[in-house]
Amino acid sequence: MKRQLQVMVIFGTRPEAVKMAPVIKELQKHPEEILTRVVITAQHREMLDQVLTSFEIVPDVDLNLMQPDQTLAQTTARIFSDLDPVLEKHQPDWLLVQGDTTTVMAAAILGYYHRIKVGHIEAGLRTHDKWQPYPEEINRRLAGVVADLHFAPTENNRQNLLREGVPDEIIRITGNPAIDALHYVSQQPTPPETAKLLAQAGVSPGDRRLLLITAHRRENFGEPIRDICRALKKLADHYRDEIALIYPVHLNPNIQEPVYQALSGVNNIHLLPPMDYLPLVHLMKHAALILTDSGGIQEEAPSLGIPTLVLRQRTERQEGVDAGTLKLVGTDPDRIFRETCRLLDDPQAHSAMAGAVNPYGDGTAAQKIVSALLENWRAD
Repeated sequence: MKRQLQVMVIFGTRPEAVKMAPVIKELQKHPEEILTRVVITAQHREMLDQVLTSFEIVPDVDLNLMQPDQTLAQTTARIFSDLDPVLEKHQPDWLLVQGDTTTVMAAAILGYYHRIKVGHIEAGLRTHDKWQPYPEEINRRLAGVVADLHFAPTENNRQNLLREGVPDEIIRITGNPAIDALHYVSQQPTPPETAKLLAQAGVSPGDRRLLLITAHRRENFGEPIRDICRALKKLADHYRDEIALIYPVHLNPNIQEPVYQALSGVNNIHLLPPMDYLPLVHLMKHAALILTDSGGIQEEAPSLGIPTLVLRQRTERQEGVDAGTLKLVGTDPDRIFRETCRLLDDPQAHSAMAGAVNPYGDGTAAQKIVSALLENWRAD
């Protein structure tokens, strides 16, 4: 009997955990053929733990690398030094990494050092600008250089990889496992905290409409986040009792401080701590409109039929823009205000975005990823 395929899944942030959770669950459906180990760097401690609890995932190794005010270099160095002995000890057949975080980049390179095959989930996303998003654009390119299988969500991602010289035979178009996770979570009952929050904000059909905001990316630190806040304050004042703005604020002090300074005390703006994934998805379901710089929400909102304005200059999820589910508006306060007003005031413009087709898959990405790993293993 052939020995088990050993797969190590490595991640460190909440978005990675959300997208890896369906893959882990699918791997665990094959205990006779696959030995699955879950390793977390805990690059984002509190927000990561929320998702682990929601999906009932217990890590085999928790490196717990989060430290206050770590620089990128310090985070990278700690991942290299602490993850290296884990790979040395277990020597898995495959490492699975997802996306574009510092954890992804460092783990992929360590896999190469140990001659372990690397599978890159959410491969081929590109803005073609190394500074936007920073440092994610370079992280995912570096992971792509060493990957042995590229799990591309869309045909556009596949084409990006082909242009970079990646052989077509090691690319699989799978859709994005974010949609697998979304399907699972959105079918759960509405959590009490979401219902309570909607009631407190006065959100209901025929009453206040909900605008959900998430903005936290590194390239928006400084003046861009202050500009976003100026736009939000202007929208809150312009629409007053017509809308409620709910903003779960990232824990990073570069976001917390300017946001709370600018928006605390504004009547119809509700600033919250970061939300668990389950209540956040159910909050998204009730939104009339989402303003975000998050990559994951750019994929999730179209599946829920929620028009989304992207608070960035460029996006690696161009498929959503092309499909009409997303619109890039940057961080200029006047443009954010103008585009938001258009969607709130023009039902046809709102309907056109809400009805656009989601380009990110049908919720079977995890099955396709695990099938590809087993196919590769059986062929060896």
